[in-house]
Amino acid sequence: MTTILLVEDDKNQRLLYEQELRHEGYEVVAASNGKEALEEVQEKLPDIVIMDINMPKMDGIEAMGRILGKNKEIPVIINTAYSNYKDSFMSWAADAYIVKTSDLSELKEKIKEVLAKKSKDS
Repeated sequence: MTTILLVEDDKNQRLLYEQELRHEGYEVVAASNGKEALEEVQEKLPDIVIMDINMPKMDGIEAMGRILGKNKEIPVIINTAYSNYKDSFMSWAADAYIVKTSDLSELKEKIKEVLAKKSKDS
């Protein structure tokens, strides 16, 4: 089963995303900030990371950099409410960039796309 690490500080959004992604057949591990995400990556080694940017303790950009510094094979999708980060070179390391919306179909499609590319490349 494909494991997704979902990094989202908003509890309600995190629960919604977890429920939706589990319904799609994924195993979901959740973290509420970048620091927790680093711990989960070490323990669970997810197949893909869905990362918010603005979070307490450690933001998503820093967490993504540290995750990719340890294992550059893990694909990361930035999922944020802020479109202005898309042009930041710091976000270029991500495999995809999605602006949050209540409709999760774009995120679900992007997850499938990124995972398909990962399996093709390996």
